[in-house]
Amino acid sequence: MPRMLYITMVRFPTEKAHGLQIAQNCEAFANAGYDVRLWVSSRRNSQHMQQVSDIHAHYGVDPVFGIERVPGLDLYPLARRNPLLERAAFYIHTFTFCLFLLLKVLFNRTNRAEVYYSRDEWVLLALSLILPPEKLAYEVHQYSPSQRGGSLQRRVIQRVSSIIAITPKLRDDLIAERGASPEKILVAHDGIQAKRFADLPTKSAAREQIGWSQDVFIVGFVGRLEMLKMDKGVGTLVQALAQIEGVSFGLVGGPERGAESLREQWQKLDLPEENFLYAGQVAPDEVPAYLAAFDVCAMPHPFTPQFAYYTSPLKLFEYMAAGRAIVASDLPGWSDVVQQEETALLVPAGDVDALAKAIQRLREDDALREKLGTNARQRAMQHYTWAARAVTIQAHLKRAILATSESMRDEQ
Repeated sequence: MPRMLYITMVRFPTEKAHGLQIAQNCEAFANAGYDVRLWVSSRRNSQHMQQVSDIHAHYGVDPVFGIERVPGLDLYPLARRNPLLERAAFYIHTFTFCLFLLLKVLFNRTNRAEVYYSRDEWVLLALSLILPPEKLAYEVHQYSPSQRGGSLQRRVIQRVSSIIAITPKLRDDLIAERGASPEKILVAHDGIQAKRFADLPTKSAAREQIGWSQDVFIVGFVGRLEMLKMDKGVGTLVQALAQIEGVSFGLVGGPERGAESLREQWQKLDLPEENFLYAGQVAPDEVPAYLAAFDVCAMPHPFTPQFAYYTSPLKLFEYMAAGRAIVASDLPGWSDVVQQEETALLVPAGDVDALAKAIQRLREDDALREKLGTNARQRAMQHYTWAARAVTIQAHLKRAILATSESMRDEQ
C-alpha cells in the first residue's frame, strides 16, 4: 500500500473549515488505498479546541489515518493583535517547523512515503531540498497577489509534479502567471463527506432537537464570518432580511465578536430580537441538523478576487448536500458548481435588494424551494464527495508522477 504523508503547519484541530477539509480528505485518501499519515504542527491550541480529546471523532472520520505532531517554536500567543509580531511569529514557526520536518524525514526511514501532500508552500519548498519532484503534490487554495507570495508560489510549482487547484480560474492563473505546466494541474473543487448527510432529520425534527420554533421561516448561514480577515458579506444578508417581514436569521459559526456585531446591526434595524437565532460555533457533527432546520441557506459573499475566483467554500457543498434551497452571490468561482434556477438562486454580489427579492421569492414558492434543494443534493452526492475527489486525485498523481519521471530520464 503506497504511503501518503499529508503535512500542514496549521493549528489542528481548528474551528476553521480547513481543519474539516483536511481530516475528511485524509479519510478519503485512506479509503482510496493510501496508507495516510497526517503531520500537523504542535502549536498551542485555543481553549475551545483543547477540549477535543478524539480528533477523528470530532471531525466525524474513521480512524483510518494516523496523526503526528511536528515541533515548531510557537510564539503566536505572545504576538496577538500586533501585526509585526505576528509576522515574526509566523516566520519563526515556519522555519523551526520545516527544520524539524526535514530531520524527521531524513533520519527516520519509517517516515518515508511515496507521496508528500501539502497545502503549505513553505512545507513543499523545504521538502524539495531533499526529495525529487515526483514525490511532491501541492493543493492550492489561494492565488497570492503580492510579489513575494507570487515568487514563493512560482518556486514551489517548479519543484512539484502534481498541482491540485480548487477552482478553474485558479488553475488558469497558475498556468498564465506562475508558469505551471497544464498537464501538472487538476481542478478539484471541495466537497462533502456523503455519510455525514445520509440520514438527515426532517426540518421539524431538526428544529425540535435544536429548540427553534416550527412556525418561522429561517434563512441561515453556517461557518466563519470572515476568511483571511475578509468579511463574507453576512451584514449584507442582514440588510436584505430587514426588507422581509417576519423572517428569522439562523447563524451558526463565529467568531463571537463578529456575531455580536451582526446582532447589534439587527437591533439597529429594529428587527425582533427573538428572530435572531445564534447557535454559536458547534461541532462538525452538529452542522447537518442545523442545515436541516433552515428553510433557505445563504452565501452572500462580496465580489473580491479571493471570493470570486479562488474560493471553493465547504459551506456551499454542505448546503447542497443538506437539500436546502440556496441563495448565493453570482460569483465565477462556483459558476460550474451551481446553476441559476436549477440548484440555486444567484444574485449580484452586494446587491441588497436583489438578495431580498430572491429570499422573498423562495419564501412564497414552496415548489421552487423543493426543486432547488432536491437538485442541489443530487448534484452534491453525484459529483462532489470527498471519496470521488480522492480517487480522481489519486489517478492524477499517478499520471503526473509517471510524466515527471519520464521527463527527468529524457533530460539525463
